[in-house]
Amino acid sequence: MLENFKLLDEWRALEAAPLSTNSLLINLFIGFILALLIKFHYKKYGSTLSNRNEFSNVFIFVLLTTVLVISIVKSSLALSLGLVGALSIVRFRTPIKEPEELAYLFISIAAGLGLGANQTIPTIVSVIFILVSMTILKFRKVEKEKNMYITINYEITSEKETVKILDNINQIISNELNSFDLRRVDTSQNSIELNYLVNLKNIKSLEKIIEKLQKDYPKISINYLDQNQVPSI
Repeated sequence: MLENFKLLDEWRALEAAPLSTNSLLINLFIGFILALLIKFHYKKYGSTLSNRNEFSNVFIFVLLTTVLVISIVKSSLALSLGLVGALSIVRFRTPIKEPEELAYLFISIAAGLGLGANQTIPTIVSVIFILVSMTILKFRKVEKEKNMYITINYEITSEKETVKILDNINQIISNELNSFDLRRVDTSQNSIELNYLVNLKNIKSLEKIIEKLQKDYPKISINYLDQNQVPSI
């Protein structure tokens, strides 16, 4: 019986726990700064082809909303139980295709959880440590290799020619590069478009590929873009 009364008292204590407005505002302000830091890091070092400037704005909303939700929920056990039911009916219809985007969203959510739980210092230190670690890894990768997107367009006359051209182009690229990834193939009755992500150790490899392709296919159209220079606006 005494245990039941203790549980009831604890429940009432949780229900009566007030939410400090000053603490909430401080956490929201710190969360805003961290969100801007995460946004800057994603725009500077992100490697996705999506509009990084537009997508990075989501980090601010996600982080600050998480801070608000956790701050309110922790002050009331009833609200926390209600939140489970509310979130069970929420469905996000927009898929996250790039793992890197998911990682940055997860950092934002984790930072919001930490600030909402009033773990301010550990949260700040952890976010800075994660971003610095990723910066070092990104910097080392850029120093060792250069990532380029190559788009190839060519007019075709038959479906059989499509397969032959695809094999020939793959062979030409593989002769110069140890690593490349065919990201997309678009075909129609009159043309074929290929999108490659290639890792270059030097620009001469790219020059040899272009020279060989133009020699074998004089009417070919080739566009290439430095991945690190993809516009973010």
